[in-house]
Amino acid sequence: MNGWNLAAAVLLGAGGTAALWGVTTGPPARRVIAQNMTTSAVCPALLLLSQGYGRPAYVDLALLLALLGPVGTLVFARLLSDDLSDGPPSARVLTWTAAGAGAAVVLAVCVAVGPGRALVKLLVTGALLIGGNIIASRALADGFQGVRGG
Repeated sequence: MNGWNLAAAVLLGAGGTAALWGVTTGPPARRVIAQNMTTSAVCPALLLLSQGYGRPAYVDLALLLALLGPVGTLVFARLLSDDLSDGPPSARVLTWTAAGAGAAVVLAVCVAVGPGRALVKLLVTGALLIGGNIIASRALADGFQGVRGG
């Protein structure tokens, strides 16, 4: 086991356990936030595993997860808008912590990969991961005031 795999195991262990606890317990607001944080834990772990095992295909999986994870969060938030209207969930500290961890992982893997097409793919994945996480968390906290029925 190398350092990349160890970092991925720590990230999956800590982030996965917290996300699993949040998804399985508590009110719908906590569950939606935990679903959003699952993407923030698994996507950087896939980037670390791609470097640890030397498998660039894992970056493609991380890119797909970074693209679809926040979309899934927004769909769940829209479907649960009646349940979330009582008190919109807020996870400002958790959101910025996950964004910082994602940025640190993307930066470390970018330095290891070096210049080329793989670097561009990593930067796009990182931008989608961080931007999608922040946008989905912001939408959860502010609700859907302008949407009819939400």
